[in-house]
Amino acid sequence: MMKKNILVIDDSALMRRVISDIIEADHRFRVIGAAINGLAGISMLQENAGKVDAVILDINMPRMNGLEVLEEIKKQKIDTKVIVVSAVTTQDAVETIRALELGAFDFVTKPEGLEELRSNAFSDRLLNCLAVATKSIISETPGDIASEIGESEPAVIKKRHLKPVLAKEKLVAIACSTGGPKALHTIIPSLPKELDAGVVIVQHMPEGFTRSLANRLNTISNIPVKEAEDGEILRKGRVYIARGGCHLCVTKDDKGNHILRFCNEAPRFGLAPCADVLYESLIDTDYDEITCVVLTGMGSDGSAGISKLYYKKNIHVIAQDSKTSVVYGMPRMIKATGLVDKEVSLDEVSDAIIKNVGVQ
Repeated sequence: MMKKNILVIDDSALMRRVISDIIEADHRFRVIGAAINGLAGISMLQENAGKVDAVILDINMPRMNGLEVLEEIKKQKIDTKVIVVSAVTTQDAVETIRALELGAFDFVTKPEGLEELRSNAFSDRLLNCLAVATKSIISETPGDIASEIGESEPAVIKKRHLKPVLAKEKLVAIACSTGGPKALHTIIPSLPKELDAGVVIVQHMPEGFTRSLANRLNTISNIPVKEAEDGEILRKGRVYIARGGCHLCVTKDDKGNHILRFCNEAPRFGLAPCADVLYESLIDTDYDEITCVVLTGMGSDGSAGISKLYYKKNIHVIAQDSKTSVVYGMPRMIKATGLVDKEVSLDEVSDAIIKNVGVQ
């Protein structure tokens, strides 16, 4: 297998060295260049036109910052995948969400200290993200994808033919991972504030970044969007994004209201929040119908939870198609169960949701 060419753009000499060493130690990749700022990075991209498979990009740099680099890549129609390396700060989280909106493939967080830098945590995150971006580990069959994350291929479930019911209490539950923020920027602003259901989203992201994502979506959408809070009532016509770092569940209070709760369960398959946990929590709710939406992402999160939910609730499953998915892992796995009612392109997801749940 030919090595993938990686360009590193970072104004820190230490980070350029650390990132380059990590990449060079992996047989799948090689560093084709290391730029000290965005301007130099664009110049290197132009000099190596068509040869750079992925870019590792810092956000805060002199002369041309990461956001300006992304804008220039888009303007010049340079074909490469960009992975942003972001610090875990409020400002960096805001800028990272903007970077994803501008076309960055994904992001990894910088090590917060020498201990993390010396461990494998940062290198594993970086190399896994590079592997997905350059399609160095993406397989062609659901079984292969599942085996990569330690799960078995989902069993095919025979669909029931249920009698139509008048659904008074409805919920939309969305699961997404790699490529999810960009997908949500297409879907959520297209939903009306009169939507006859609440919307709960599990997007795989660290704590801090989910709040920035929610705030950004709220700014550009008609329907209110917020990061979920423990104990708040889940209302129709509102979107709630699970907080990074913990699971989100839906329960009922003694007055019959559906309540959002943070769950203390350990990360499942390394994920917190995990969509399977959310879907499983919906089994004991009073919703008449639950619209389950599975968007782009690596792995199979959501498939097991939706499969369990299917035996207890009326569900309608919408999956993003292969062509518009950044990573066709999660949608592929739910499709393999046989539970998908509708497979649509990214641009059609919001219409499919609206058509199924209606407006108030």
